[in-house]
Amino acid sequence: MLKYLAIAIGGSTGAIARYLLGSYIGERYGVPFPYGTVINITGSFLIGFILALLSRTTASPYWRFLIPIGFIGAYTTFSTFEHETLRAVRGGQVSVSRLNVVLSVVGFVAVWGGTAVGKVIP
Repeated sequence: MLKYLAIAIGGSTGAIARYLLGSYIGERYGVPFPYGTVINITGSFLIGFILALLSRTTASPYWRFLIPIGFIGAYTTFSTFEHETLRAVRGGQVSVSRLNVVLSVVGFVAVWGGTAVGKVIP
């Protein structure tokens, strides 16, 4: 039962963090760009980094439920990518939708980078 609580706490804080950061970036830059993609890239880096760190520790297994599954799982929603890309296409912003697709693929590179950095930190 504790693992579900950890996932719930992590998920709710991840969702709130995603909303707050997306709102902040959108208000600050105001450009009609799907900023959720930027959040997905940072979250992709974080999940690689955190999982690399957790794999080398004797920390409680509940940290895996709280951070990568709960927090980062809610923070990096790929469904946002799909929705924002469709919205851009429907809004006639084809170049924005293409850029969104390309940047979303960069998330894979971010997972690799986070894993590499997580492995070298003592």
